[in-house]
Amino acid sequence: MRALGYVRGRSLAEAARLLAEGGGEFVAGGTDLVQRLEDGVLPPARLVDVKPGDGLDAIQIDGDEVRLGALVRLAEVIEHAELRRALPVLVEALEATASPQVRNLATVGGNPLQRTRCLYFRDPTLPCNRRAPNSGCGAREGRNRNTAILGTSEHCIAAHPSDFAVALAALDTEVETSRGRTLSLLDLHRLPGTVPEREHVLDPGELIRSLRLERSTLAERSHYLKVQDRGEFEWALCSAAVAVDLDDGGGIRAARVAVGGFATKPWRLPRVEAALVDRQPGPALFREAAARAVEGAQPRGENAFKLELLPRTIARALEELHEARP
Repeated sequence: MRALGYVRGRSLAEAARLLAEGGGEFVAGGTDLVQRLEDGVLPPARLVDVKPGDGLDAIQIDGDEVRLGALVRLAEVIEHAELRRALPVLVEALEATASPQVRNLATVGGNPLQRTRCLYFRDPTLPCNRRAPNSGCGAREGRNRNTAILGTSEHCIAAHPSDFAVALAALDTEVETSRGRTLSLLDLHRLPGTVPEREHVLDPGELIRSLRLERSTLAERSHYLKVQDRGEFEWALCSAAVAVDLDDGGGIRAARVAVGGFATKPWRLPRVEAALVDRQPGPALFREAAARAVEGAQPRGENAFKLELLPRTIARALEELHEARP
């Protein structure tokens, strides 16, 4: 049995200092970390915990600005009446995430940074460039049904697993870090390129402090749809987070479309969005616009079915949104 150290910072700054001085890995809800420890996947020598407080565990709404502290639990977002009304896509994505038990522990700061569920990453006996650089990507020629077909490289085709991050991407979320930086959620994650082990742009010892979103008519008319192999506690084969704002004539004034289970990071589809704007909503338009989602996709072996599944998922999400909020 491998020894595991544990320390707890009394503040975000102290936790960052402890990590810088003694190494290890930050832990919040720990739902992904515990599984990796059980599987022996990149186990840290020490855990650095962060004490709640200083807004880290608070949901703050000031006018149209919504700020979610990094230690807010997923279940707290789901249960928040104002967020359910103002940001439905966010709540729906979280309701599709894992199980109630996991949502009671997992945090909004940790969930977007969870590690991939690619079976080659999760098995220390198999080649994986994310887990063991330069060992190869076993999924490219192996079992790759649940892998990505956008944003891939010859070094990695692992899909990003977070439902929540897809919804955040659709809502133009900003990430505030412990070092005073503000990043677009779309810029938080790296493409695998030649260094797939570097999954995000946070520096060593840098944490997500909060997530900042804006309430708007666009955000209120939003929806999340997830296609998965079973009804609960399953990762997305494809998912779509959509938001549509209408003008006084019923035409589409603005649109946001982000997808998951399909790419190596949370992925926005600006060509699909552009195809929707200044048009009258309806099934034919939704299918036409969604067809652009797979432009540039690079399927491999078992995941080629996503070329057909993703446009259908997007079109269906848009139809469900239009029917529910015409």
